[in-house]
Amino acid sequence: MDAPTKPVPVHILCLPESAGSALYGMVDVLAATGVLWQELTGNEPVKATIEPRLVSISKDPFTCGNGIPVTPDCTLTDVPAPEIVIVPELWLSPEDAVADRYEDVKVWLRDSYDKGATVYSACSGSVLLAASGLLDGRKATSHWGYEDLFRSKFPDVRFNAAPALCIGDASGRIVTAGGTTSWHDLAIHIISRHVSPGEALRIAQVYLMKWHNEGQLPYAALVKRLPHADGIVRRAEDWLAKHFRDADPVAGAVSACQIPDRSLKRRFRAATGTTLISYAQNLRVEAAKRQLEESSASVDQIAVDVGYENVAFFRRLFRRSTGLSPSQYRKMFQPLLPMAK
Repeated sequence: MDAPTKPVPVHILCLPESAGSALYGMVDVLAATGVLWQELTGNEPVKATIEPRLVSISKDPFTCGNGIPVTPDCTLTDVPAPEIVIVPELWLSPEDAVADRYEDVKVWLRDSYDKGATVYSACSGSVLLAASGLLDGRKATSHWGYEDLFRSKFPDVRFNAAPALCIGDASGRIVTAGGTTSWHDLAIHIISRHVSPGEALRIAQVYLMKWHNEGQLPYAALVKRLPHADGIVRRAEDWLAKHFRDADPVAGAVSACQIPDRSLKRRFRAATGTTLISYAQNLRVEAAKRQLEESSASVDQIAVDVGYENVAFFRRLFRRSTGLSPSQYRKMFQPLLPMAK
């Protein structure tokens, strides 16, 4: 693919909830295409290939997350038919579905897509896309911390917390990226698609940007304490947190809660969104992850310690839960030892 003859206009949506690191990181990286590598090596003429512009509700300056100042370049009405739109990470709680604000932004996003725009989001930016209706019936991802929000508030979205990048449909005009620094993956994808794969590789090399081909699963917390009002289920969660290594933790939890097996399983799933056995397995895998990060114990030893005599089953479960083998996980997350003096 040849580089475009003139800079590609890219409009990056900025709001008070925007994360400054993702917002300005995206501006810096995209503006460097066709420029930075060439300046460092002197091998090619310098020519910018992407023109990032900040678009917002008005051009009035404001501060976004952590008090970072933002001065928009243009307003939504200035750009009725953008070619490319990016919604970067937003500072949202895991319960915030953006249901009661930014209706004008949602309309602009839908209209832009209907007029032919390619729409991208990074991290929790996909929550705003979902609230606009653009993700209904489409595949999408976001930070793994928003999985429960998508399940409960946006059931029509085909949400998957595993990939770092998710192309929404066959047209490829809606693309969502996963958690926080997966905007790196999104920037590389955008440069590759709208400029050239070669330039995307050069930018990745200049910025030391890593393609997260392992996805998000290795980074995700498998056990989350969701808010609910079922005291019996909370008792089961507390009991499992202490006894997940037991030979039959599900039977133990049922006994500790003193209600029928089927009743507890039904109430547990309704309150937590998962099954008793899955919850216990997730506790075991989380404990194994900590040992892989912090100890030199063998994988076989760790399997037995967290409750699995069948090491082969443990290895399969670990890979299914994290996307990596135990050894790969250790290599990725165990801190480097200090160099000998």
